Amino acid sequence: MSVVFVPERLRGKAEVNQETLQRLLDENDQLIRCIVEYQNKGRATECVQYQHILHRNLIYLATVADAAPASVQKTVD
Repeated sequence: MSVVFVPERLRGKAEVNQETLQRLLDENDQLIRCIVEYQNKGRATECVQYQHILHRNLIYLATVADAAPASVQKTVD
């Protein structure tokens, strides 16, 4: 299960910090490796499942980046 998947009752209460973001980036790395492996094996159903999780993670990261103050975004560049 994705580290960003939070039940509806807990949404909006999760703290976004560097450790959480790094875990999410590590998870995305693993998801990409799994997707490539399944693609090479011709297992499209498993690819789609992992692609959905990766997509959700990327949308979450983009949302966090958009919500971050401009001063924080510039120090990362």
